Amino acid sequence: MSIEIFINAISEWLGYLAAFLTTVSFIPQVIQIYKTKNTDAISGLMYIIFCIGVALWLSYGLIIESLPVIVANSITLVLAVYIVFMKFKNKTK
Repeated sequence: MSIEIFINAISEWLGYLAAFLTTVSFIPQVIQIYKTKNTDAISGLMYIIFCIGVALWLSYGLIIESLPVIVANSITLVLAVYIVFMKFKNKTK
């Protein structure tokens, strides 16, 4: 195996690991909100801006055809949109 192939393989796995960890980091927040229905301590504006950023990262991943970027940002976007939805749904109560 050449060094270039090895470096490419390592960089691909680093991408998957980073994607996995940053995506999974949202799961505890989603579970907490799902269980308690409490979003008082969460900034709605921050999550809206974050969702836009994640959507842009997803678009970028689609353009460069990077599976780790596409998968991670697709899942993260769903989780973050759920948080925004719950934030504003609970605000009206």
